[in-house]
Amino acid sequence: MPHHRFPMLISSLQLAVGSIYGIFLWLAPDARDRPHVTMDDIIKMLPVAFCFMGAHSASVFALSAGAVSFGQIVKAAEPAFAAVLSQFVYNKPVSSAKWACLPIIIGGVILASVKELDFAWSALISACIANLFAAFKGNENKKLMETDGLKDRMGSVGNQFALTTILGFLMSIPLVLLREGSKLGQFADLWKTNPILKTNLIASGLWFYGYNELATMTLKKTGAVTQSVANTAKRVIVIVGVAIVLGESLDPIKLLGCGIGIGGVFLYSIIDQLLSKKAEKTA
Repeated sequence: MPHHRFPMLISSLQLAVGSIYGIFLWLAPDARDRPHVTMDDIIKMLPVAFCFMGAHSASVFALSAGAVSFGQIVKAAEPAFAAVLSQFVYNKPVSSAKWACLPIIIGGVILASVKELDFAWSALISACIANLFAAFKGNENKKLMETDGLKDRMGSVGNQFALTTILGFLMSIPLVLLREGSKLGQFADLWKTNPILKTNLIASGLWFYGYNELATMTLKKTGAVTQSVANTAKRVIVIVGVAIVLGESLDPIKLLGCGIGIGGVFLYSIIDQLLSKKAEKTA
């Protein structure tokens, strides 16, 4: 599999595909208004772009180093990373009730994947690094959205994500050259002879861009921890989807884990409202 040999190059090219798509939307007639940002705005976006690039590159590397299910298990801990950072670094407290929901969500994903567990230290470390980058990205993105005047100059959340993707791609180039620069010739040969690689890379880049633009829109209306919880729900769907595509059996334990994970996400989204209503009734 190409991604096992070229994880950094694959992740960078996926960002390149998203960058090209974002630029196309600015150039196409009646598609999307261009942003009118200053150099100071670009500088403020660099931390978000770096964390975005780091989270994606580390995730691809983790999936190349071990089983897909194991990578999803470790990535399921992302809400815990986001909650810790929100609580102790960004001073945005998470309620005790929501903290209590996180083990349910993470446990559901673990249960859904437990029979496929293929442990690898490199995958574990890379996925944890990806979680850390993703947690910082969510909080920094939220802070960026709240910066005075930036929203008007950006024009839309879509423009903000497009600029983040372009900056992230540019930042990934030195990392690719450092890690896999000696393999560029091998990849070029593979690109010429393997049409599946071309199709899958372009498709995955577009899907990745579309999903993360939607996630950025979600972040604007919610918060970093809630977005991470939604990401964990996505991982449950990924596990089931991979099983269907690859023809793997959906045994009861996997289905139970998926149900628990999705149920935990739903509980997380409504727990504070439920408790507040209960408190009002007893008052």
